[in-house]
Amino acid sequence: METGLSQSRILSERSILVQVRLPSRDERDPLGELRALADTAGVQVVGEMQQNLKVPRGATYLGKGKVEELGAMVQALDAKVVVFDNDLSPSQVQGLEEAIGCKVLDRSELILDIFAHRATTRQAQLQVEIAQLQYTAPRLRAMWAHLGQVTGGAPVGVGTRGPGEQQLEIDRRLVKVRVDRLRGELAEIAGRKQREVHARRTEHFTAGLVGYTNAGKSSLFNALTRGGAFANDQLFATLGTRVEQWNLRGGNSCMLSDTVGFIRDLPHHLVASFRSTLEDAVHAHLLLVVLDVSDPRAENQLEVVEHTLNEIGATEPARLLVLNKADRLESASARDSERVHPLSWWLERHPDALAVSALTGEGLDRLAEQVLERQKGAVRTLRVTVPLRDARTVDFLEKRCPVHARDYLDSQVTLTVEIGRRQVDQLLSRGARFDIEGIPANDFVRTQWDAQPGRPDRGVPPHERMVGEW
Repeated sequence: METGLSQSRILSERSILVQVRLPSRDERDPLGELRALADTAGVQVVGEMQQNLKVPRGATYLGKGKVEELGAMVQALDAKVVVFDNDLSPSQVQGLEEAIGCKVLDRSELILDIFAHRATTRQAQLQVEIAQLQYTAPRLRAMWAHLGQVTGGAPVGVGTRGPGEQQLEIDRRLVKVRVDRLRGELAEIAGRKQREVHARRTEHFTAGLVGYTNAGKSSLFNALTRGGAFANDQLFATLGTRVEQWNLRGGNSCMLSDTVGFIRDLPHHLVASFRSTLEDAVHAHLLLVVLDVSDPRAENQLEVVEHTLNEIGATEPARLLVLNKADRLESASARDSERVHPLSWWLERHPDALAVSALTGEGLDRLAEQVLERQKGAVRTLRVTVPLRDARTVDFLEKRCPVHARDYLDSQVTLTVEIGRRQVDQLLSRGARFDIEGIPANDFVRTQWDAQPGRPDRGVPPHERMVGEW
């Protein structure tokens, strides 16, 4: 059975972009994002239309006069598809198509179309198809023309007489069967993904790059790691998750993940379906929220990112705001500077934020230092005693902690080191047995470190203070 969306590819079609601006929406470039989405989908934009309304009109979303004007535009510009920046109901799509004689897509369908075209991994393909089917199911009546009656054969016997089952009901049942099967396959993949993420989090400190689509996450990922992520000046250049080791300094490193970008009014089916793709973000120790500060819509984009992170359940990891593309602010024209907040404005409102440029490398060293500080936690100079047979723990301390002194006695070594609270957690999570200041490490942490008044990480929530088992 065709879902209908498989026939909605709009590559190279002449299109008109439409937006109904409601009182709740306040954008500096109202159709800017829809243009970018259209460009990503390969649409040839030949016209644009906007209308300000307090509430959308029930049957056609647009007012009657605007519908007539839109129909005239379609004829004059020979447009083949009209793309709305709003979400339309099935009846509104049907009413508009009948009124203007042209195919109509809403914002959600355009995004789903882009995702379907870009999905390359089996997981992403499954997620997109599930989202498409869920989007399609309530729209079957408007999309299908074959809503005749099916009798299933001669009306003989009890329960076989009468008009029979409607084709619409058959189609909806087939959609449900298909979705259930795809969810089962996706659950298997998601289960493996969860185990991988848990294992990676246990062995390493993990950080995830998250942010609005086209904020420069993949470019930043490539600048910080060995690279390999596809980076392009387009929306949704990344639909999967890529993980690489990020070398910080002093033998320390973390596992950095590059994730799919967020967008305003992301179809809720996609949010639900892509949660497993964002598993690295949900369970990361630290989220690097990447923001394109050169974009006039950056303030709104940050709000969208924060809302989406909360929606997918990524509320536990600590967050660090990364102001990317800071180099573009210096070269902004006078006209742009009126629409773009200066760097000082962002730093005044977000004092802990870091200004960087993935293109020039500006601020990347400082970013690594900040991540390393969060990886280590509060640092103290302590005497750590380890059995010499535990070469792994000795090697960890020698390579990752500044060592001030070494005292060997019989079968053990005492190292005077600068060690972070979270590094102690890391060793304990691996099952290491060692003493700190002559006290078993677990007891020292509980009675001396965590109980010490005024310690640097005192009062920090447990998920930020004890990032756990990496």
